[in-house]
Amino acid sequence: MDLNYLRRLVKIFDESTVTELSIEEEGSKVKLSKRPTSEKVTSSPVISYQQTHEMAVQPAAPVTSQSKPVQEISTTEEQQPVTFYEIKSPMVGTFYRSSTPEAEPFVGVGGHIKAGSTLCIIEAMKLMNEIESDISGIIVAILVNNADPVEFNQVLFHIQPD
Repeated sequence: MDLNYLRRLVKIFDESTVTELSIEEEGSKVKLSKRPTSEKVTSSPVISYQQTHEMAVQPAAPVTSQSKPVQEISTTEEQQPVTFYEIKSPMVGTFYRSSTPEAEPFVGVGGHIKAGSTLCIIEAMKLMNEIESDISGIIVAILVNNADPVEFNQVLFHIQPD
């Protein structure tokens, strides 16, 4: 499924009064749900990825000023919350998953990484900056497409720590 399609779907869902939506398309499942609350949530929804390609969307807690906060995301009510570590962009630039267009990506979803492993390259002002992981764990989600522009402090990866 296309990430831009998912972003548009989440935005439309977030702005609607619908509390639950489930879509199955080309072997992928998307499940969106909101918890009814008495107070208005102003932050954007957090998307959690599951092994079966299902997604649950829930209102996110307000983001603090930490550079790389750990968030707890409840995937379903029956499962325990999953803790994801966010890798954020340290600069504005262009995101690349590999060193050259022909090369294999540095990491993929489901891949295990070690602290210090190169995750991606961000090109800024014709300089290639390798972004390395601070922790060891499993890549749960890559939130940016190859060659897309990224902003400062934009979340690039969700990692489940070891």
